[in-house]
Amino acid sequence: MMGKARGFTRMVASALTVLAAISLAACEGQVPKPDMTNDEASTGQVKEQPDLTEAQEKRIRTGILETLDKANEAKDPSGLAGRVTGPALDVRTSELNIAKATDKLDPKTTIPKEMTQVVIPTDASWPRSVFTITTTTEDQQSKRLLVMTQESAHSNYQLWAVTRLFQGAKLPKFAVPRIGSQMGKPQDKGLVATPQEAVDRYADLLQSGDASKYADSFASDFFRQDLNKLSQTVQEGMERNKGTQTQTFTPVKDRIAVMRSSDGGDLVVAQINSEWTRQAGEGRDSKPASDAEKALFGDGQVTSTMKVTYVNVLAFYVPPAGSGQQIAAVGAERQPIKVEAL
Repeated sequence: MMGKARGFTRMVASALTVLAAISLAACEGQVPKPDMTNDEASTGQVKEQPDLTEAQEKRIRTGILETLDKANEAKDPSGLAGRVTGPALDVRTSELNIAKATDKLDPKTTIPKEMTQVVIPTDASWPRSVFTITTTTEDQQSKRLLVMTQESAHSNYQLWAVTRLFQGAKLPKFAVPRIGSQMGKPQDKGLVATPQEAVDRYADLLQSGDASKYADSFASDFFRQDLNKLSQTVQEGMERNKGTQTQTFTPVKDRIAVMRSSDGGDLVVAQINSEWTRQAGEGRDSKPASDAEKALFGDGQVTSTMKVTYVNVLAFYVPPAGSGQQIAAVGAERQPIKVEAL
């Protein structure tokens, strides 16, 4: 019986490994511009300007990455405060806690220092977001999409989200930085779905698979493909041992960033949390199934049921209404943040 349990644990661990393979002044940027008069609005004489220059974006990004480098070297998330927030803080805190327990940092945590594209907002209000796409890593991992946010005029930009872009992902077009782009909102109209609807529907698709009523609204993507393979592999082992597994996916309220593209669509980055519950059958114990899960579980006492909480950060392209295009996931990050026995 112990041999079967160890075999199942190795099987789940192998499947998890496959899935995983997929400065600064107090006020950074310009102050708000006064509201337009009616004459200005009608003639279009007042034109919004980019909040940052490319040089300023580079200084902001460099400062954030220096903070990450120091935290990585110390394998200690306590130094992230003030420069990392939102889902990026949840994910990197978990990665560093795992690194401290295993004495190694996962290669996927690498963020290249050079960029290939930066999308700078023209919005005069706060909060503001800058979207930056890096180069590939030295070991040819995919490009990263960084979202950096500034909450107020007197706060620094912070790293809010990181996603690894899918190989061959097609991103929408944006205006060059000297012209700037407009930030979108979760309820943007004129699209095949509002950004928030796109996130909610994708969570339903993750939950229900092909049975989701929104299945035809989304293009196929690597994240769902790998997650489905993992689920099927684990399910086969569960059925042999009379065990069960369930996964639930929940969009996180207010954790969404939107940038409007030149082609009328929106690039959306959002957090969807998930809980994966595995119950071993026939009197077996359910154990952590990967080095990451073991590190997070620590010296906990195993039982027949284990629940793992994940943060999933997804990037989507939501096309304009009437385009005939499907919503497409273009990047993702998935990280366990909590492992507990029930």
